[in-house]
Parts: sequence; C-alpha cells; structure tokens
Amino acid sequence: MSPLKTALAGVGLLLSVLAHAGDWAPGSTDWRQLPEAKVSKAGRYLTPQQAFEMKQGNPKTVALFDIRTRAEAMYVGMAEAADALVPFVEHQELMTDWDDKRAMYKLEPNQDFVAEIARRLQAMGLDKNATVILLCRSGDRSAKAADRLQAEGYASVYSVAEGFEGDKASAGPGKGQRTVNGWKNAGLPWSYTLDKRRMYFPR
Repeated sequence: MSPLKTALAGVGLLLSVLAHAGDWAPGSTDWRQLPEAKVSKAGRYLTPQQAFEMKQGNPKTVALFDIRTRAEAMYVGMAEAADALVPFVEHQELMTDWDDKRAMYKLEPNQDFVAEIARRLQAMGLDKNATVILLCRSGDRSAKAADRLQAEGYASVYSVAEGFEGDKASAGPGKGQRTVNGWKNAGLPWSYTLDKRRMYFPR
C-alpha cells in the first residue's frame, strides 16, 4: 500500500473512532468498541436498562450508586433506583478555580469516596463481595471509579457505560446536547425530588 493510501486509511479509521465515540448507540453491548474514556480495567459494563433490571431483580443484594457531584444530582435529577449519591469527584466548596481543558469549574477527587461506599454498603448489610453498580454522567467517571474500587478489593463492580445523561450528539439539531443515550433518554425512572437519606454529606 502506498504511503498516501496508508495515511488516508489511518485518517478514515481515526474519523470512524471519533464518530463512534460521540454516537454510542443506546443499548449497545459490544464493549470492545467502547470509547477509551469509558473503559475500565475490570471490563464490567451495563446498559442503563441492564442496570435497572439488575437492581430491580435484586434490590437488597445489588447496590446502585450515583457517583456524580451533588450539584448534578440537585439540578439534573437522580435515578430513583439509586441507593445513594457518593461523588467520585466534587467541585470546590466556593468553586474559585477554573478548568480550561474542560471549560468548567475545577473538579477534585473526593477523598472520602471509598470510605463512603464502604459505609453505604455496610448499612445495606453488604460487603466488598457484593455487586456494585456505578452511574455517572456519561460513563467516564464510573469507569475510573470502578478501577478505584477494584484496587481496594471490591470483587464485582460494574460501570453504566452510557451514564445518567448520556453522550453528546455529534450532529443534527441536538448537536452538543446529551441526547444520544443514557438513563434519562432511555425513559427509566428518575426525579428532581431528592431524598436526604440518599444524599452525600462530607465528613
């Protein structure tokens, strides 16, 4: 193959990967094709529907944690099936620093994340061997959080690859909006009304 054809093939492959990353079809389960940001070391993933059905079928032995920020839960809503909100990262209390790369207020790791997961599981009568499902905005943070828990000895942690809000559309009238997939777009139960007992309060 000539250098030009090789280069064009490489560009075509890159464009197909980029297009795929922004248009992960709702309900897709070909996890080998997941965008890199959504890949976890454990390699355990669920669609929103699978997560909902797993939780509904085993409400006392499966733990579903929303790991978004408190602001996201408050202003965007929360899955009704979630056992608790346990942020993996959080904004600064006064949000004084800006993240130029993400064009948003800076997020920092929640140092209490692992301990709060343990506390919540203990309150449910569960331990590190329980099935744990993590739900973030679009599947990026949940993959990283799954790796964090696996490193702490948790045996069965799943990431909801589409997240709560889903991915941004790469084209069409909704371009740039999170309308592609996700818990909300799948029509699964969620609400703006929050239960204080499920909310996270820093210790």
